[in-house]
Amino acid sequence: MSAPDEDRATPGAEAPGERRSGLRNPAKAVRGLGAGTLALEALVLLLAIQPIRLVGGDLGGPAIGVIVALAVACVVLAGRMGRPWAWNAGTVVQGLLLLSGLLHWSLLVLGIIFALVWAYALHVRRVILG
Repeated sequence: MSAPDEDRATPGAEAPGERRSGLRNPAKAVRGLGAGTLALEALVLLLAIQPIRLVGGDLGGPAIGVIVALAVACVVLAGRMGRPWAWNAGTVVQGLLLLSGLLHWSLLVLGIIFALVWAYALHVRRVILG
């Protein structure tokens, strides 16, 4: 005799209390995604200073200061991703990076790339956390 089918889960159906994403701790995973994205952005910004100066030309002190300030903001926010306001602040940082494109065109390119990456991270957060 076979066991009754009531204890078998149908594909796509969720039992009460079952995790939607399959992750052990979805909130922690999403925080890690946001922190990793911001840390990568900080690293790319800092590493981009010298190539922009050599290839792109006119990158003065104020532009370098803006890049360093944005990188520091990314690092600070990466450490604060557990706070509810950190995701909004990360979105503001992406907007500021886009605005820094007024200082040099390559910063606009980096701003577009990281704004798209951040939008994807927000999408993943919305899907996983609901």
